[in-house]
Amino acid sequence: MKKPQHNTKRVNTQDTSRSEGSIVNGILAIRQAKGLTQIELANRVGLTRQAMHAIEHNHYLPNTFMALQLARVLDCQVEDLFSLHQDEQEIEAEFLGTLPVEGQPLRVNMSQVGNRLLARPLSQLGDALNYVVPADGIVTEIVPQPRNRNTPRVRVRLLHDQKHLTHNIVIAGCDPSLFLAGEHVRQTAFAGVTNWTMGSVNAVNALLDGEVHMAGVHLVDARSGESNLPYLKQHVRGKDFLGVRFASWIQGFVVRPENPKHIRHVDDLAKRGIQLVNREAGSGARILLDSLLKQSGISGKQLTGYEREVSSHLEVARYIRDGLADVGVGVESAARQYGLTFIPLREEQYDLILRKDSLASHPTINRLFDAIVSRPFRQELLALGGYDLSEIGKSLNW
Repeated sequence: MKKPQHNTKRVNTQDTSRSEGSIVNGILAIRQAKGLTQIELANRVGLTRQAMHAIEHNHYLPNTFMALQLARVLDCQVEDLFSLHQDEQEIEAEFLGTLPVEGQPLRVNMSQVGNRLLARPLSQLGDALNYVVPADGIVTEIVPQPRNRNTPRVRVRLLHDQKHLTHNIVIAGCDPSLFLAGEHVRQTAFAGVTNWTMGSVNAVNALLDGEVHMAGVHLVDARSGESNLPYLKQHVRGKDFLGVRFASWIQGFVVRPENPKHIRHVDDLAKRGIQLVNREAGSGARILLDSLLKQSGISGKQLTGYEREVSSHLEVARYIRDGLADVGVGVESAARQYGLTFIPLREEQYDLILRKDSLASHPTINRLFDAIVSRPFRQELLALGGYDLSEIGKSLNW
Protein backbone atom coordinates (compact mmCIF):
# COMPACT_ATOMS: atom_id res chain seq x y z
CA MET A 1 0.00 0.00 0.00
CA LYS A 2 1.25 3.39 -0.95
CA LYS A 3 2.04 5.55 2.07
CA PRO A 4 -0.12 8.70 2.36
CA GLN A 5 1.56 11.97 1.46
CA HIS A 6 1.72 14.71 4.09
CA ASN A 7 1.27 18.31 3.02
CA THR A 8 3.27 19.56 6.00
CA LYS A 9 6.44 21.33 4.98
CA ARG A 10 9.54 19.35 5.92
CA VAL A 11 12.03 21.17 8.06
CA ASN A 12 15.48 20.03 9.08
CA THR A 13 14.96 19.70 12.84
CA GLN A 14 18.25 18.18 13.83
CA ASP A 15 21.21 20.11 15.18
CA THR A 16 24.05 17.61 15.60
CA SER A 17 26.48 20.01 17.21
CA ARG A 18 25.45 18.94 20.71
CA SER A 19 24.66 15.70 22.50
CA GLU A 20 20.96 15.09 23.23
CA GLY A 21 21.84 13.73 26.68
CA SER A 22 23.27 17.09 27.73
CA ILE A 23 20.01 18.97 27.00
CA VAL A 24 17.16 19.54 29.43
CA ASN A 25 14.00 19.63 27.29
CA GLY A 26 10.95 21.53 28.58
CA ILE A 27 8.72 21.47 25.48
CA LEU A 28 6.34 18.74 26.62
CA ALA A 29 5.59 20.33 30.00
CA ILE A 30 5.11 23.82 28.53
CA ARG A 31 2.93 22.53 25.66
CA GLN A 32 0.66 20.71 28.12
CA ALA A 33 0.50 23.78 30.38
CA LYS A 34 -0.68 25.78 27.34
CA GLY A 35 -3.40 23.22 26.61
CA LEU A 36 -2.04 22.26 23.16
CA THR A 37 -1.98 18.75 21.74
CA GLN A 38 1.15 17.45 20.09
CA ILE A 39 -0.41 17.59 16.63
CA GLU A 40 -1.66 21.17 17.19
CA LEU A 41 1.83 22.35 18.07
CA ALA A 42 3.32 20.45 15.13
CA ASN A 43 0.90 22.08 12.70
CA ARG A 44 1.62 25.58 14.03
CA VAL A 45 5.37 25.27 13.51
CA GLY A 46 5.23 23.30 10.26
CA LEU A 47 6.33 19.83 11.42
CA THR A 48 4.91 16.35 11.19
CA ARG A 49 3.56 14.81 14.39
CA GLN A 50 6.38 12.25 14.28
CA ALA A 51 9.01 14.99 14.15
CA MET A 52 7.33 16.82 17.02
CA HIS A 53 7.29 13.62 19.07
CA ALA A 54 10.99 13.09 18.42
CA ILE A 55 11.87 16.63 19.51
CA GLU A 56 9.77 16.44 22.67
CA HIS A 57 11.45 13.21 23.71
CA ASN A 58 14.96 14.48 22.99
CA HIS A 59 15.53 12.09 20.06
CA TYR A 60 16.32 15.07 17.85
CA LEU A 61 17.37 18.63 18.59
CA PRO A 62 15.82 21.41 16.48
CA ASN A 63 17.90 23.91 14.59
CA THR A 64 17.92 27.57 15.61
CA PHE A 65 15.05 28.54 13.31
CA MET A 66 12.76 25.82 14.65
CA ALA A 67 13.70 26.54 18.27
CA LEU A 68 12.68 30.18 17.72
CA GLN A 69 9.43 29.07 16.08
CA LEU A 70 8.58 26.84 19.04
CA ALA A 71 9.34 29.62 21.52
CA ARG A 72 7.13 32.05 19.57
CA VAL A 73 4.16 29.66 19.43
CA LEU A 74 4.51 28.66 23.10
CA ASP A 75 5.02 32.30 24.16
CA CYS A 76 8.22 31.67 26.12
CA GLN A 77 11.98 32.02 25.83
CA VAL A 78 14.13 29.50 23.98
CA GLU A 79 15.95 28.95 27.29
CA ASP A 80 12.65 27.74 28.78
CA LEU A 81 12.46 25.06 26.09
CA PHE A 82 16.08 23.94 26.03
CA SER A 83 18.88 24.31 28.55
CA LEU A 84 22.16 22.58 29.15
CA HIS A 85 22.03 19.91 31.82
CA GLN A 86 23.86 21.00 34.92
CA ASP A 87 25.15 19.03 37.83
CA GLU A 88 23.12 19.39 41.02
CA GLN A 89 23.29 23.01 42.05
CA GLU A 90 23.50 24.14 45.65
CA ILE A 91 22.86 27.68 46.82
CA GLU A 92 22.76 29.49 50.14
CA ALA A 93 19.51 31.15 51.26
CA GLU A 94 17.85 32.77 54.24
CA PHE A 95 15.59 30.33 56.08
CA LEU A 96 12.13 31.32 57.35
CA GLY A 97 10.67 28.74 59.69
CA THR A 98 11.70 26.09 62.20
CA LEU A 99 15.16 24.77 61.38
CA PRO A 100 15.36 21.05 60.63
CA VAL A 101 17.32 18.58 62.69
CA GLU A 102 20.94 18.66 61.52
CA GLY A 103 21.42 16.12 58.74
CA GLN A 104 17.68 15.62 58.13
CA PRO A 105 16.55 16.56 54.59
CA LEU A 106 13.80 19.19 54.38
CA ARG A 107 11.70 20.13 51.33
CA VAL A 108 11.51 23.89 50.77
CA ASN A 109 9.87 26.50 48.58
CA MET A 110 12.33 29.05 47.19
CA SER A 111 11.63 32.65 46.23
CA GLN A 112 13.49 35.80 45.26
CA VAL A 113 12.00 38.85 47.00
CA GLY A 114 14.02 41.94 46.11
CA ASN A 115 17.63 41.07 46.87
CA ARG A 116 16.71 38.30 49.29
CA LEU A 117 16.76 34.60 48.40
CA LEU A 118 14.38 32.88 50.80
CA ALA A 119 13.68 29.24 51.68
CA ARG A 120 10.53 28.13 53.53
CA PRO A 121 9.63 24.58 54.59
CA LEU A 122 6.68 23.24 52.60
CA SER A 123 5.38 21.61 55.77
CA GLN A 124 4.13 25.09 56.77
CA LEU A 125 1.47 24.80 54.04
CA GLY A 126 -0.33 22.13 56.09
CA ASP A 127 -0.82 18.40 55.87
CA ALA A 128 -2.65 18.29 52.52
CA LEU A 129 -0.74 20.89 50.48
CA ASN A 130 2.61 19.57 51.73
CA TYR A 131 2.00 16.55 49.49
CA VAL A 132 0.63 18.55 46.54
CA VAL A 133 3.00 21.50 46.07
CA PRO A 134 6.33 20.41 44.53
CA ALA A 135 9.53 21.51 46.27
CA ASP A 136 12.08 23.84 44.69
CA GLY A 137 14.92 22.33 46.70
CA ILE A 138 16.12 20.25 49.63
CA VAL A 139 17.94 21.69 52.64
CA THR A 140 21.26 19.90 52.99
CA GLU A 141 23.05 21.95 55.62
CA ILE A 142 22.51 24.64 58.24
CA VAL A 143 25.13 27.33 57.70
CA PRO A 144 26.88 28.50 60.91
CA GLN A 145 26.10 32.17 61.51
CA PRO A 146 27.27 34.90 63.90
CA ARG A 147 25.12 35.22 67.01
CA ASN A 148 23.99 38.74 66.05
CA ARG A 149 22.34 37.57 62.79
CA ASN A 150 18.58 37.17 63.21
CA THR A 151 17.74 35.06 60.16
CA PRO A 152 19.45 31.66 59.88
CA ARG A 153 20.91 30.52 56.56
CA VAL A 154 20.88 27.10 54.92
CA ARG A 155 22.39 25.32 51.95
CA VAL A 156 19.76 24.13 49.47
CA ARG A 157 20.18 21.56 46.70
CA LEU A 158 17.97 22.86 43.89
CA LEU A 159 15.54 20.60 42.06
CA HIS A 160 15.02 23.18 39.28
CA ASP A 161 17.16 25.67 37.42
CA GLN A 162 17.88 28.67 39.63
CA LYS A 163 16.61 31.18 37.05
CA HIS A 164 13.08 29.86 37.50
CA LEU A 165 13.10 30.95 41.15
CA THR A 166 12.88 34.58 40.06
CA HIS A 167 9.49 33.82 38.44
CA ASN A 168 7.91 32.46 41.64
CA ILE A 169 5.32 34.66 43.37
CA VAL A 170 4.86 34.48 47.14
CA ILE A 171 1.68 35.82 48.76
CA ALA A 172 0.85 36.06 52.47
CA GLY A 173 -2.86 35.94 53.26
CA CYS A 174 -5.81 33.84 54.33
CA ASP A 175 -8.00 33.56 51.23
CA PRO A 176 -7.82 29.94 50.04
CA SER A 177 -8.85 30.88 46.49
CA LEU A 178 -5.37 32.36 45.89
CA PHE A 179 -4.13 28.79 45.48
CA LEU A 180 -6.59 28.50 42.59
CA ALA A 181 -5.33 31.80 41.14
CA GLY A 182 -1.85 30.29 41.16
CA GLU A 183 -2.99 27.37 39.03
CA HIS A 184 -4.41 29.79 36.45
CA VAL A 185 -1.03 31.55 36.31
CA ARG A 186 0.69 28.22 35.61
CA GLN A 187 -1.40 27.89 32.45
CA THR A 188 0.15 31.01 30.93
CA ALA A 189 3.57 31.36 32.58
CA PHE A 190 6.36 29.10 33.72
CA ALA A 191 5.91 30.25 37.31
CA GLY A 192 4.69 29.11 40.69
CA VAL A 193 2.42 31.00 43.07
CA THR A 194 2.55 30.04 46.73
CA ASN A 195 0.07 31.37 49.28
CA TRP A 196 1.47 31.29 52.82
CA THR A 197 -1.56 31.27 55.07
CA MET A 198 -1.54 33.93 57.78
CA GLY A 199 -3.76 36.67 59.17
CA SER A 200 -3.92 40.15 57.68
CA VAL A 201 -1.69 41.97 60.18
CA ASN A 202 1.01 39.29 59.95
CA ALA A 203 0.70 39.34 56.15
CA VAL A 204 1.28 43.10 56.02
CA ASN A 205 4.28 42.75 58.34
CA ALA A 206 5.72 40.01 56.10
CA LEU A 207 5.37 42.35 53.11
CA LEU A 208 7.01 45.25 54.97
CA ASP A 209 9.84 42.94 56.08
CA GLY A 210 10.55 41.92 52.48
CA GLU A 211 9.54 38.28 52.96
CA VAL A 212 6.70 38.11 50.39
CA HIS A 213 5.71 39.83 47.15
CA MET A 214 2.12 40.52 48.21
CA ALA A 215 -0.12 40.59 51.26
CA GLY A 216 -3.82 39.76 51.35
CA VAL A 217 -5.70 42.06 53.73
CA HIS A 218 -9.23 42.30 55.16
CA LEU A 219 -9.15 44.67 58.14
CA VAL A 220 -12.26 46.71 58.91
CA ASP A 221 -11.91 50.00 60.76
CA ALA A 222 -14.05 49.92 63.92
CA ARG A 223 -15.02 53.59 63.69
CA SER A 224 -15.80 54.09 60.01
CA GLY A 225 -16.60 50.51 58.99
CA GLU A 226 -14.29 50.97 55.98
CA SER A 227 -12.15 48.05 54.87
CA ASN A 228 -8.35 48.16 54.74
CA LEU A 229 -7.57 51.76 53.74
CA PRO A 230 -7.66 53.23 57.28
CA TYR A 231 -5.25 50.53 58.48
CA LEU A 232 -2.99 50.90 55.45
CA LYS A 233 -2.85 54.70 55.78
CA GLN A 234 -1.58 54.25 59.33
CA HIS A 235 0.87 51.39 58.83
CA VAL A 236 1.96 51.31 55.16
CA ARG A 237 3.58 54.17 53.22
CA GLY A 238 1.26 54.77 50.30
CA LYS A 239 3.88 56.27 47.99
CA ASP A 240 5.80 52.98 47.94
CA PHE A 241 2.85 50.56 47.81
CA LEU A 242 -0.39 50.02 45.96
CA GLY A 243 -3.42 47.81 46.36
CA VAL A 244 -5.56 45.77 44.00
CA ARG A 245 -9.12 44.79 44.91
CA PHE A 246 -9.51 41.03 44.84
CA ALA A 247 -13.06 40.44 46.06
CA SER A 248 -15.72 41.31 48.58
CA TRP A 249 -16.92 38.51 50.82
CA ILE A 250 -19.19 37.88 53.78
CA GLN A 251 -17.62 36.87 57.07
CA GLY A 252 -19.74 35.12 59.68
CA PHE A 253 -20.18 32.18 62.02
CA VAL A 254 -19.38 28.76 60.58
CA VAL A 255 -21.39 26.09 62.43
CA ARG A 256 -22.29 22.43 62.05
CA PRO A 257 -24.89 21.45 59.42
CA GLU A 258 -28.36 22.75 60.32
CA ASN A 259 -26.89 24.54 63.36
CA PRO A 260 -27.87 21.97 66.02
CA LYS A 261 -26.80 24.24 68.91
CA HIS A 262 -28.83 27.20 67.61
CA ILE A 263 -25.95 29.69 67.45
CA ARG A 264 -27.19 33.01 66.08
CA HIS A 265 -25.45 35.78 68.03
CA VAL A 266 -22.11 36.33 69.71
CA ASP A 267 -23.83 35.95 73.11
CA ASP A 268 -24.54 32.31 72.23
CA LEU A 269 -20.81 31.56 72.23
CA ALA A 270 -20.69 31.94 76.01
CA LYS A 271 -23.36 29.28 76.59
CA ARG A 272 -22.39 26.03 78.28
CA GLY A 273 -21.41 23.26 75.88
CA ILE A 274 -20.35 25.56 72.99
CA GLN A 275 -16.84 24.82 71.70
CA LEU A 276 -15.11 27.60 69.75
CA VAL A 277 -12.24 27.35 67.31
CA ASN A 278 -10.49 30.71 66.99
CA ARG A 279 -8.18 32.43 64.52
CA GLU A 280 -4.79 33.86 65.50
CA ALA A 281 -4.36 37.40 66.83
CA GLY A 282 -4.07 39.91 63.98
CA SER A 283 -6.32 38.01 61.59
CA GLY A 284 -9.45 39.70 60.26
CA ALA A 285 -11.64 36.95 61.72
CA ARG A 286 -10.11 37.37 65.18
CA ILE A 287 -10.49 41.16 65.05
CA LEU A 288 -14.17 40.77 64.10
CA LEU A 289 -14.83 38.28 66.92
CA ASP A 290 -13.08 40.43 69.51
CA SER A 291 -15.04 43.53 68.45
CA LEU A 292 -18.34 41.63 68.75
CA LEU A 293 -17.35 40.30 72.17
CA LYS A 294 -16.43 43.80 73.34
CA GLN A 295 -19.79 45.19 72.19
CA SER A 296 -21.58 42.46 74.15
CA GLY A 297 -19.42 42.84 77.26
CA ILE A 298 -18.07 39.28 77.00
CA SER A 299 -14.48 38.31 77.79
CA GLY A 300 -12.65 35.77 75.71
CA LYS A 301 -11.95 33.89 78.94
CA GLN A 302 -15.67 33.11 79.15
CA LEU A 303 -15.54 31.14 75.88
CA THR A 304 -14.50 27.51 75.75
CA GLY A 305 -11.88 27.19 73.01
CA TYR A 306 -11.01 30.89 72.72
CA GLU A 307 -7.32 30.04 73.17
CA ARG A 308 -7.45 27.29 70.52
CA GLU A 309 -6.10 28.94 67.37
CA VAL A 310 -5.79 27.87 63.75
CA SER A 311 -4.26 29.80 60.86
CA SER A 312 -6.85 29.73 58.08
CA HIS A 313 -10.55 29.81 57.20
CA LEU A 314 -10.30 26.26 55.87
CA GLU A 315 -8.86 25.01 59.15
CA VAL A 316 -11.75 26.62 61.05
CA ALA A 317 -14.20 24.79 58.81
CA ARG A 318 -12.27 21.53 59.05
CA TYR A 319 -12.32 21.62 62.87
CA ILE A 320 -16.09 22.05 62.84
CA ARG A 321 -16.67 19.37 60.22
CA ASP A 322 -14.61 16.88 62.24
CA GLY A 323 -16.59 17.60 65.41
CA LEU A 324 -13.70 19.26 67.24
CA ALA A 325 -15.60 22.55 67.59
CA ASP A 326 -19.13 23.90 67.21
CA VAL A 327 -18.44 27.36 65.84
CA GLY A 328 -15.77 29.67 64.44
CA VAL A 329 -15.57 32.89 62.48
CA GLY A 330 -14.79 32.40 58.78
CA VAL A 331 -15.92 33.01 55.21
CA GLU A 332 -18.83 31.48 53.34
CA SER A 333 -16.72 29.69 50.73
CA ALA A 334 -14.93 27.69 53.47
CA ALA A 335 -18.27 26.72 55.02
CA ARG A 336 -19.56 25.57 51.63
CA GLN A 337 -16.39 23.57 50.98
CA TYR A 338 -17.12 21.37 54.01
CA GLY A 339 -20.93 21.30 53.81
CA LEU A 340 -21.42 23.48 56.89
CA THR A 341 -24.02 26.10 57.78
CA PHE A 342 -23.04 29.76 57.51
CA ILE A 343 -24.50 32.67 59.51
CA PRO A 344 -23.55 36.04 57.90
CA LEU A 345 -22.17 38.84 60.08
CA ARG A 346 -20.70 41.52 57.79
CA GLU A 347 -19.32 42.22 54.31
CA GLU A 348 -15.60 42.91 53.92
CA GLN A 349 -13.19 43.71 51.08
CA TYR A 350 -10.19 41.50 50.50
CA ASP A 351 -7.34 43.38 48.82
CA LEU A 352 -3.85 42.48 47.61
CA ILE A 353 -1.09 44.89 48.63
CA LEU A 354 2.34 45.03 46.95
CA ARG A 355 5.30 47.32 46.36
CA LYS A 356 4.89 49.52 43.30
CA ASP A 357 8.31 48.63 41.93
CA SER A 358 7.37 44.91 41.91
CA LEU A 359 5.13 45.43 38.89
CA ALA A 360 8.13 46.45 36.79
CA SER A 361 10.83 44.30 38.35
CA HIS A 362 9.09 40.95 38.80
CA PRO A 363 8.66 38.95 35.58
CA THR A 364 5.28 37.33 36.34
CA ILE A 365 3.28 39.46 38.80
CA ASN A 366 1.37 41.08 35.93
CA ARG A 367 0.47 37.56 34.77
CA LEU A 368 -1.18 36.98 38.16
CA PHE A 369 -3.33 40.08 37.80
CA ASP A 370 -4.23 39.06 34.25
CA ALA A 371 -5.28 35.67 35.62
CA ILE A 372 -7.54 36.95 38.41
CA VAL A 373 -9.52 39.22 36.07
CA SER A 374 -9.82 36.54 33.39
CA ARG A 375 -13.28 35.13 32.69
CA PRO A 376 -12.39 31.49 33.51
CA PHE A 377 -11.00 32.39 36.94
CA ARG A 378 -13.92 34.67 37.80
CA GLN A 379 -16.38 31.93 36.81
CA GLU A 380 -14.61 29.43 39.05
CA LEU A 381 -14.53 31.83 41.99
CA LEU A 382 -18.22 32.62 41.65
CA ALA A 383 -18.97 28.89 41.58
CA LEU A 384 -17.21 28.50 44.93
CA GLY A 385 -19.74 30.91 46.42
CA GLY A 386 -19.49 33.78 48.86
CA TYR A 387 -17.56 36.18 46.61
CA ASP A 388 -18.58 39.49 45.01
CA LEU A 389 -16.22 40.19 42.10
CA SER A 390 -17.74 43.42 40.84
CA GLU A 391 -14.54 45.40 41.63
CA ILE A 392 -11.90 42.73 41.05
CA GLY A 393 -8.72 44.24 39.64
CA LYS A 394 -9.57 47.80 40.78
CA SER A 395 -6.49 49.83 41.81
CA LEU A 396 -6.37 51.21 45.35
CA ASN A 397 -4.22 54.16 46.42
CA TRP A 398 -3.86 55.85 49.78
